[in-house]
Amino acid sequence: MNRDASPAPAETLYGLVERVVYHTEETGYCILKVIPKGRREPVSLIGKSPRVVAGEQFEAMGHWESTRDYGQQFKADTLKLTRPDSSEGIEKYLGSGLIEGIGPAYAKRLVKKFGKAIFEIIENESSKLEGVEGIGKKRRQEIRESWMKQKSVHNIMLFLHQNGISSSRALRIHKTYGDEALSVLTTNPYRLAQDIHGIGFKTADGIAHQMGVAKDAPERIRAGILHGLETAAASGHCCLPEEALMAQTAQLLDCAPNLVSPQVAALITSSLLERHDLKGQPVLYLPYLRAAEQSIAHSIHELTALPAAYPIMDQEKMIAQAAQDTGKVLAESQQRAVKEALQNRCLIITGGPGVGKTTILRTILTILGRQKVKMTLAAPTGRAAKRLNESTGIEAKTLHRLLEYQGQGTWGRHRGKPLTGDLFVVDECSMLDAPLMAQFLSALPEGAHLLLVGDADQLPSVGPGMVLNDLITSGKVPCVQLTEIFRQAATSRIITSAHEINCGRVPDLKPQRDGDFFFLETQSPEETRDLIVQLAHQRLPAKYKFDPVQDIQVLTPMNRHLLGTRSLNEALQSALNPPSDLKYELERFQTTFRVGDKVIQTHNNYDKEVFNGDIGHIVTIETEPLKMSVRFEGDRLVEYEPGELDELQLAYALTIHKSQGSEFPCVIIPVSTQHYVLLERSLIYTAVTRARRLVILVGDPRALSLAVGRQESRKRWTGLQDLL
Repeated sequence: MNRDASPAPAETLYGLVERVVYHTEETGYCILKVIPKGRREPVSLIGKSPRVVAGEQFEAMGHWESTRDYGQQFKADTLKLTRPDSSEGIEKYLGSGLIEGIGPAYAKRLVKKFGKAIFEIIENESSKLEGVEGIGKKRRQEIRESWMKQKSVHNIMLFLHQNGISSSRALRIHKTYGDEALSVLTTNPYRLAQDIHGIGFKTADGIAHQMGVAKDAPERIRAGILHGLETAAASGHCCLPEEALMAQTAQLLDCAPNLVSPQVAALITSSLLERHDLKGQPVLYLPYLRAAEQSIAHSIHELTALPAAYPIMDQEKMIAQAAQDTGKVLAESQQRAVKEALQNRCLIITGGPGVGKTTILRTILTILGRQKVKMTLAAPTGRAAKRLNESTGIEAKTLHRLLEYQGQGTWGRHRGKPLTGDLFVVDECSMLDAPLMAQFLSALPEGAHLLLVGDADQLPSVGPGMVLNDLITSGKVPCVQLTEIFRQAATSRIITSAHEINCGRVPDLKPQRDGDFFFLETQSPEETRDLIVQLAHQRLPAKYKFDPVQDIQVLTPMNRHLLGTRSLNEALQSALNPPSDLKYELERFQTTFRVGDKVIQTHNNYDKEVFNGDIGHIVTIETEPLKMSVRFEGDRLVEYEPGELDELQLAYALTIHKSQGSEFPCVIIPVSTQHYVLLERSLIYTAVTRARRLVILVGDPRALSLAVGRQESRKRWTGLQDLL
């Protein structure tokens, strides 16, 4: 092309969409074969539309351009599509597969019988469709239902595209609200941020602004206040000081601080907020989080008021017998822990790696199993439940499965329909957030015993609260804190280094031949990233025979920056699962997925029975219709539609938070001052304790020293300790 030539003049084309060559829902980009008015032969048109169906009428403004590969094509700057009004267009439109129950043959019959009135007939007089050969009551109902759904989705998509939201999100919005979607969007767009995964406050605020909601509108300020508390809950807080929240809201909304206080009062009056006193200052709660803390405190008071009610037994004799059964002779400190468990209605056992928590638990379960005590084992995640099952030989469930969660806040087990059993054991209790703990405790049967096992020095839960820590610190729950590292564990530098980190000391970083803990120093984030890829791709599989995808896990503090999950996943995917002509690819939500990729589910999906933190591998990507299948642990195959792929992320590199409750043969951890904001002791300690056989830290020793000296994750606003 001649660079000096003036751009082709803008032109407007009208006509019919003959065929959809390509269309992506995420951006709306499409390549169409169209027949412009006055022409007989189809031409190529490139543009953007939230959705497009063969047979539609189009109006496009743009210009013609010549390409070497495709010849002349029309590039549309704006593209409007409307329902067809010619018989030919209507027949193509109905026969495109858009409407369930109508293919090309039925489309021909329907247009022949009803002509241009067919849309009106389907919508308002669908019984007349039964006059067409082959259409009975069932097919007629199917056609009308599908038509109404398509019409609703179409309207929503047009509305959202005008407001800058992709079609994939539009499909999810329609799935959430159904036919009420447009009404929700026009009356309170801020609900999107609360109800729909992937839509944040800023997006909802943008829609509200386009719809004319004023900057100082009361509903905008109330939404901003609630958003502040929801964001705080996502960071682990159950409440926030009132003054801090008001200042934060004024800054977020760029409004005068004096406008915020009246809306706080309005939210309290309408029971959408609660004000309480904590440590001598007023704090604001979302009501469900205050209720969760109150429920936990009530249940714990009830439990600890009662003595244990196990059968009478000779404890010394039972411990000796259990040692024969398990092949593990207990040290004195471990025997004390077992006796505490047999003497208390409710007990916490806490301690780091190598202190014998598993041995103590197996001994307790062996003793009580002999006494015919009915035991139920659970953990917060699927991976943690699997590990508990493997270490005890007794079935363990996730808490959600145990409590029969049905989605949308509905639980099959609760105070009115409690669980059955005598002893309930929950492992990995540092991961328990306040709402889940409240639900679990409320579902315990009368007379139940409770044993909570966990490492209080690990990162607290991803969700709101610091339940295990608050229970221990309150002093209201009997607690055994194990500190003695046993002989076999003491030979592992993973374990000794973890304990050093936990005590606020930088572990010995000198390399040891045949060791299991190494620090590799690098000079820059780029060098750190490249070395991590080299280790995972070549060096560790060659030396230790690790499977680079199954056995090696990179754990990093955050998602952003060069050493965050996004950047590392791209680099590791390129090395471990590069593109090839034999592998299908699918790009959604700024991520390219390939067959063979390791992926993680990022939030609970109760319909599919996959949960936040479940790791799987992509086994198929199909194009007709577009869908992806992922095999999760336990050989479960789960299908995803394109609009659902924001529930998945690549998992070659995970955040340390996402790794809680999991164990991996080998863990690689970047340590960089890039992660300054998040670097702290619990984070590094949690990452190191995820490894079974090998830990390699890569990066800057100063960053490690900084992390070991800070304890930021312990600073959470919670009221449980005070309530206890």
